[in-house]
Amino acid sequence: MKFSANLGFLWTDLALPDAIRAAKNAGFDAVECHWPYDVPADEIRAALRDTGLPMLGLNTRRGDVAGGENGLAALPGREDDARALIDEAIGYAVAVDAANIHVMAGFASGREAHETYLGNLSYACTQAARHGRRILIEPLNPHDAPGYFLRTTGQAAEIIRDMARDTLRLMFDCYHVGRTEGDVTTRFTQLKPIIGHVQFASVPARAAPDQGELDYAYVFDAIAQAGWDAPLGAEYKPGGDTDASLGWLRARQA
Repeated sequence: MKFSANLGFLWTDLALPDAIRAAKNAGFDAVECHWPYDVPADEIRAALRDTGLPMLGLNTRRGDVAGGENGLAALPGREDDARALIDEAIGYAVAVDAANIHVMAGFASGREAHETYLGNLSYACTQAARHGRRILIEPLNPHDAPGYFLRTTGQAAEIIRDMARDTLRLMFDCYHVGRTEGDVTTRFTQLKPIIGHVQFASVPARAAPDQGELDYAYVFDAIAQAGWDAPLGAEYKPGGDTDASLGWLRARQA
């Protein structure tokens, strides 16, 4: 099984190019990030070239974080801003050859928010297709992101089916699914045809996967048995030194 280091949480004490190199040294097969935009793309390309690691994906910016925003794509009246962030994310993804762009929905609800979200996702899918990229959408659990528009895998699956765009896929985060819905491996198997990327962290603490109530030895094996062979994204909070949290990875590599 292959693993990707999410550098939004891992090695955050290092500059992003150095974090990429740290991920290679630790034995990861790929990397992904949250918001890399303050780092020149050529520095990321150099680190990826040096390590041979692919960059799997990145997120659109959240908007006015100090003002409480967590994405703009479902916010009525913010379409121009949302699409500017989508364009920025696709441009950066092309520059560093990242395959996926996670379009963040934001805090919203209701029919108008739904229609706004679909319109912005349609725009994102069209733009991504022109550059050979994919758009991901990810439900966030209500404990961490109360009021977030996209809440469940069922809601996401309905949107993906209704839009019927080849470039739109589900980000299946075992942590968020475990916190909100449970029955993680069954849901993964059911949703596998529309999944574009998989992430994980312990439940409920969002720590390393060798702790918590979810048995990741079982989960990883079930995902592999379902025929998934792309790297799984380690998107957890190490609670200190990242290298000290990697016992789970060394155990899988042994």
